[in-house]
Amino acid sequence: MTVAVRYTAARTLDTAETETRSPGPGEVELAPAYVGICGTDLHIFHGDMDARVTTPAVLGHEMSGRVVRVGPDVEGWAPGDAVTVMPLRWDGTCPACGSGHQHICQHLDFIGIDSPGAMQQRWTVPASTLVRVPDSVPLERAALVEPTAVAVHDVGRAAVREGERVVVVGGGPVGILIALVARAAGADVRIAELSAHRRALAEASGLTAWDPAVDDVPELVREWTGEAGAEVAFEVSGAAAGVDTAVDVLGVRGRLCLVAIHPRPREINLHRFFWRELTLVGARLYDRSDFEKAVSLVADGTIPAERLISKVVPLTEAPAAFAALEAGGDVMKILVDCTDDAQGVAV
Repeated sequence: MTVAVRYTAARTLDTAETETRSPGPGEVELAPAYVGICGTDLHIFHGDMDARVTTPAVLGHEMSGRVVRVGPDVEGWAPGDAVTVMPLRWDGTCPACGSGHQHICQHLDFIGIDSPGAMQQRWTVPASTLVRVPDSVPLERAALVEPTAVAVHDVGRAAVREGERVVVVGGGPVGILIALVARAAGADVRIAELSAHRRALAEASGLTAWDPAVDDVPELVREWTGEAGAEVAFEVSGAAAGVDTAVDVLGVRGRLCLVAIHPRPREINLHRFFWRELTLVGARLYDRSDFEKAVSLVADGTIPAERLISKVVPLTEAPAAFAALEAGGDVMKILVDCTDDAQGVAV
């Protein structure tokens, strides 16, 4: 048996014992160490994804841990190996897969949403989803590889180039990670974020952050760029005002990368797209190369993972951690410690 955190209904989680499934052919059993709570998990918690999620649902897809057992026909992995998981299972037969875009398979199983996730003491997954973590990387930091892979993919989709001016609208965990990855690619980056706590974390990482509640962000961008406007904007806030800001800061032929999940349709200034020949690109998930790049960025310190971790709580306190994140306040990333002897600690 294993203890798991389960979503049962809107704003309702429990911890319960569930059956441990032995690894079959091509599978491995993992002992998750740390699992991050992300924005998608909060959407599930709010009940926004009930049409997709089958209850009770074990949550969690941002994780690190170790291999416990390997199933038949699994090569290259052994008990004790440190890993993270790229939580995607595709069918390999749909048009998206046929065109080489398996990560957005038309019948995608996103593990942790469409099937049981990592927020449990034992977790069986396909060996093909494993990504190796160097022994030099603490498992707490390795839990941020998955959101870093999101940022790597987003920066790639926006085709950020050295010397470009980039505005990130929304300075939550993914927003700051995008800013750090874009900076590593040679871009000059600014963040627009309402939370003073998150702005302070961004600035502690060497980033410039503006408060859109008091700062005229489009005007600041015009001053910064000599009236040209930014080459790239990322919309990571999920708010209607964030969409407006992301469009308004762009210069001629600027690129807007949509990262946030918007639960409802938004109005957008299409005239500005016409007038300035702007481009809108969507960015969803990642592929293996994004994950491998993310591991290297966490390992070499480009991503200051420890600075982004606000708190670590034991598995039994995960429901309270969801409520704390929903309430907002001075919090960035909360990790759930799934180890057998977990004790909640502040980082």
